[in-house]
Amino acid sequence: MAKCPYCDFNSHVPHARSIGGAFSEDEFVASYKIELAHYANLKPKQKVQSIFFGGGTPSLMSAKAVGAIIEEIHGLYDVADNAEITLEANPNSVEVAKFKDYKAAGINRVSVGVQSLRDDELIKLGRTHSVSEAKSAIAIAQSIFERSSFDLIYARPEQTLEDWRVELNEAIDMSAGHISLYQLTIEQGTRFFDLAYSGKLIMPNADLSADFYQLTNEICNEAFMPAYEISNHAVKGEESLHNLLYWRYGEYAGIGPGAHSRLVLDNVRHALDNERLPHIWHNKVSNIGHGIVTNDKLTYEEEGDELLLMGLRLSEGIDPKRFEQLSGRALDKHKIKDLLGYGYVEHLNNGNLRVTNSGFSVLDAVVADLAA
Repeated sequence: MAKCPYCDFNSHVPHARSIGGAFSEDEFVASYKIELAHYANLKPKQKVQSIFFGGGTPSLMSAKAVGAIIEEIHGLYDVADNAEITLEANPNSVEVAKFKDYKAAGINRVSVGVQSLRDDELIKLGRTHSVSEAKSAIAIAQSIFERSSFDLIYARPEQTLEDWRVELNEAIDMSAGHISLYQLTIEQGTRFFDLAYSGKLIMPNADLSADFYQLTNEICNEAFMPAYEISNHAVKGEESLHNLLYWRYGEYAGIGPGAHSRLVLDNVRHALDNERLPHIWHNKVSNIGHGIVTNDKLTYEEEGDELLLMGLRLSEGIDPKRFEQLSGRALDKHKIKDLLGYGYVEHLNNGNLRVTNSGFSVLDAVVADLAA
């Protein structure tokens, strides 16, 4: 196993000599169960609409482990009959071979980390699968699961708009109604950051990045797969419940090393973060019943800021009245008027405020302006 050079997820490559010793799946599943019980006690009798196995490579887990975790969730929570239960997977044959077992374990949706449909680009991205394996994985996923998706990364070094046009159309032709499209971003702490900092990795400039984004939306709109969130595209009815719950600023419990949670406890929204290092997390759970290392009570202002940060990524936008309820203040009408004038935001018939396609290219600035 290896970590991709662009990845800043909390993923770790285990070594027998690493701190904590060799990895034991059974021990970690036991810890997941303990932490699940802790969160269930924090907020009992909750209705679960979505379960998501993500971050790193969860498909390295056995189907037995996945099934045990799902069974535990059913025992602790009221899981909806139509709950979306997603697992992220890589296209490597060893993982794809387990798809039927994952379905039997309770998974009903998979998201395959393809990242590119060009073999030379996969090598540059540090991926260990080929395009042939990726296409095979997509086809197998679609034959086993009623719902599936896959990811691609664009605006890569030296990629041209025409290259992306051809690749994206290929991807849409293979999709089953949902696709996640992420612009390559350089995150501190990654190998790509070091290369970019030293001038060995040249990224598209801001104007070209904006052109990539506009082209992506044009092609997807023509294919009736508009963006319901800045990086997620779907035909109507195929949107990911997990994505929607997250970006709508709902409540969720994150289980495992490095997981994050947002829960309203005693009428106060809490931001909870888990220990990142797997073995330290495991030891904490064994000793105190959870791996939480921070538990911050968010202020009204922080809640409002997070709603803006999350909700303005959605094509449905945000309800200004909800912002006022969370933050204790109304959005500044003068700032909204200015942003309307620039064409960066617009009002919907239901009263929601949303960012326009032009505004998405400067989304961070729009959010900062409204939050100030």
